Amino acid sequence: MDTYGDLVAADDVLLFVNAAITSTGQREFHGGADEQRLSLDFLHAYMLGNYRDLYAGVLALDINDHNAVLVIRRLLETAGEATADQRRREGRLIASRLATLPPQRVYGLFDALRRAGVNNRRCRAIIRDWLSARPDLTFDAVKYRGGLKRALRHAHLAPADKELGAFLFAPGTRAHYTAPLLGAWRRAHHEQAALYELPYTVAEGFAARHGIPRKVFLERIAPRLTRLETLRLQGSAHRLGATGVRTDLAGMPLTRLASYVLSLPVEDRLRRREELTRALRSAAGRVAGPHRGSWGEVTAVLDDSFSAFGSVHKRRRPLAVALACHYLLAALAGRYTGLWTSGRTDALLVRPYGPTPLGRRILDALETAPSRLVIVSDGWDNAPPGLAAEVLRVWRTRLDPGRRTSVVHLNPVYDAADFNVRRLSPTVPTAGIRDAEDLPALVELAQFAAGRTGLAELTAYLDARAARMLGSHDQEQTR
Repeated sequence: MDTYGDLVAADDVLLFVNAAITSTGQREFHGGADEQRLSLDFLHAYMLGNYRDLYAGVLALDINDHNAVLVIRRLLETAGEATADQRRREGRLIASRLATLPPQRVYGLFDALRRAGVNNRRCRAIIRDWLSARPDLTFDAVKYRGGLKRALRHAHLAPADKELGAFLFAPGTRAHYTAPLLGAWRRAHHEQAALYELPYTVAEGFAARHGIPRKVFLERIAPRLTRLETLRLQGSAHRLGATGVRTDLAGMPLTRLASYVLSLPVEDRLRRREELTRALRSAAGRVAGPHRGSWGEVTAVLDDSFSAFGSVHKRRRPLAVALACHYLLAALAGRYTGLWTSGRTDALLVRPYGPTPLGRRILDALETAPSRLVIVSDGWDNAPPGLAAEVLRVWRTRLDPGRRTSVVHLNPVYDAADFNVRRLSPTVPTAGIRDAEDLPALVELAQFAAGRTGLAELTAYLDARAARMLGSHDQEQTR
């Protein structure tokens, strides 16, 4: 049986996981950036000081990249406080998680370690192994030149390729490079055509130097754009009249696709309804995979109130998560009903507007007699305040004590004041969510928040997720 200390530890871990999934230290609708960062820093320090093994194990969960970097940095900064076994396990977890992070995040982490004076043997080995696993260091040298130079110096490494070393540390000593990308970079200083052979972020600087009109530059660089760059630039390209910069919706991740849809004017959504709906359903189907149609009767309550706008840093992010969850749950369910707080019935046209009558929508949802009720909301129930909590309390304690209907609340917004995501009711488990793609795993994780499982089960779950992540990483390394 779990002791009181075990129950407290389990609650602490779940609280931290919710924060690490949802918070990026940026402004939210109901909270400023400073309080977000202070709250998050406190949780990281508390977890590291009290539950180091569990803190490291969280790297195997679906926490966001911002918090993954913070966990790795704090583990490396305090390596002297860990045992030999802990350092070995942490090293493997760190290497596995670094392999999944965007390179700019990793180079930023290495810079932070350099500024903090963390330069022990393990830190240098982690940098060395990550760099050796990069698919194309020449590309990194051009796109992330400063970060790569500082990482090599910090880890006391020299590039095996002498030409690459000359490019990084003595670029003026060579009049010619055999590597095509390095040669293009050299020629782009005096030849406009060469800059279109470079990555967009590098070419952009050269275009400004040569005074190339923005419209011309975007049209010619379009074939070199990544999917995310194309998505980000499509609006400005359209305003300038640049052709060729068009997003390919096929294969786009579900939540990112939902964000893109919400960024479009209503007129564009109506005009492209068939294309956008097909893309959203296809993305949801890929996420559902073999579980498609296996969840039985599912009803969702989805928050499209004004607070779903998010903030200037996370524009429409909560609403994008809700929209993506709507399509994913439709793919997972055998029978699905989606209810928006605004009363809208056309998911493609949702926008952040009005109050949050969660209690009323939950009543409507329970009338459909679902086997599973999923609520996606920031938890600010205000029309009227507190009705959702009372409805859920009466439902769970009086009308459905046998739990014929499972209820879970997924919250995409971190509440800095409570060091957690805002809960609707003590009788309903709440889990933080950042991407709809993580929904199946988070529904599984929510069982721990229900208070029916303790620290031993939670630790076993973390260990299983860590073993899965390490196994996948090991397979990639042997290919």
